[in-house]
Amino acid sequence: MKVVVDLNKCSDHGQCVYSAPEIFSLDDRGELSFRALAKDVYRSGELDESLRDSVEEAADICPMQAIEIED
Repeated sequence: MKVVVDLNKCSDHGQCVYSAPEIFSLDDRGELSFRALAKDVYRSGELDESLRDSVEEAADICPMQAIEIED
């Protein structure tokens, strides 16, 4: 499983941080920390399957629907 975040859609609401803090975090400016790693789209490496429920919740709760899961 991989996480894909469309950083153009993301508005840094931070709801994903509450659902899956193992994956998502905000930086000192209150922006999603993935912005330091990618410009338009962030694609994670392979994630442990035990995180799936948290990541699915983060994707569901995202107000901008900027998070997708790739299998």
